[in-house]
Amino acid sequence: MASAAHPTSPAANTWVSVSLTYQGLRALGAPRDSLDSFAWEFQQGMAARAKALGDTGESSPEHWERPLGTGDVHVVLTALSPDPEQLEAALERARETFRDLPGIQALWRQDCHALSTGREPFGFRDGIGYPAVEGSGIPGGNSHEQPFKAGEFVLGYLDETGGYPPMPRPDVLGRNGTYVVFRKLHQRVAAFRQYLKENASSHDEEELLAAKMMGRWRSGAPLALCPFHDDPELGADRHRNNDFVFADDATGYKTPPASHIRRANPRDASVAGVVRLHRMIRRGTAYGPELPEGVLEDDGVERGLMFAFVGAHLGRQFEFVQSEWVNGGDFLGLGDVKDPIAGSHEGTGAYSIPRRPIPKRLRGLPRFVVTRGGEYCFMPGLRALRWLAELRT
Repeated sequence: MASAAHPTSPAANTWVSVSLTYQGLRALGAPRDSLDSFAWEFQQGMAARAKALGDTGESSPEHWERPLGTGDVHVVLTALSPDPEQLEAALERARETFRDLPGIQALWRQDCHALSTGREPFGFRDGIGYPAVEGSGIPGGNSHEQPFKAGEFVLGYLDETGGYPPMPRPDVLGRNGTYVVFRKLHQRVAAFRQYLKENASSHDEEELLAAKMMGRWRSGAPLALCPFHDDPELGADRHRNNDFVFADDATGYKTPPASHIRRANPRDASVAGVVRLHRMIRRGTAYGPELPEGVLEDDGVERGLMFAFVGAHLGRQFEFVQSEWVNGGDFLGLGDVKDPIAGSHEGTGAYSIPRRPIPKRLRGLPRFVVTRGGEYCFMPGLRALRWLAELRT
């Protein structure tokens, strides 16, 4: 398997990472001084942060898949590979390290995969926007966005404020580490399709409505660059499909201010002075089978996304975006209006699409995305892993 220490490994496209929860660090015997130095959101855990995250009602922790959110999850292994054979080989090597150790038990597993469509379960091209990080040598997808300081995503380096993010003690534990958020998100694909059909008079209008809610056509083509019709070629072009700003669209005639992508990354909006403090590295991969095209009835099968956030600031990155931008609207002058797709609606949600002469108003938005569980984790650097391995409980 590849790692930061062996980037030229023959298995460079297969990765296994290890992250620990706060309870996991306690179980390993991390000193009290070290435990107290972690971000307080991490110390509390995701379940305790449910209200702030919008994990209420059906998404509340009492409905989560066990053992997620219970405190019983101590270590999270994440494996990524281009094919099942390499994946299983990598996982087996990981299993060998703990199979015969006392007090360690595998509690939960979630298999994920890329869908045959190359899209997420609602049908949109995913994984388009990502920030460039200074020193990484990897360019971002938006030429209008300057690379971010490494300290926004990795502890021990300068961040966008010009200082160093708070880091767990001692230095060997915190440096080169980062926080990771894992969330299992069930997607109600049939309900989403039904809502589009009920609020549109034709297939083309359904597609436009879906694009207005997301901020992109399903192909990935952004409304900011092609507001009137889809452009699959643009959507598939990773050099162009994220290269835009919203400066020429303050009212939102092209991309509605409350649309999902404009909330998740307002880019050059009036809040642009603080946008750079809330950018995240986000990744998602699907679980469960695809709902066949055209099916409008729920088949009762679990499907959705495993979501991952990586960053140095749990509070001002993941939690802020989730609470203030996804489940709030004050920052855009929208009051309590929530994200039309990912917001924690309860069947009474509303959404306004700017248009001339009269805006289109959607009502009765249901919850399309339900949280099935999650964990706040800390991903140590290689030196920190060695330090943790030498702890004596």
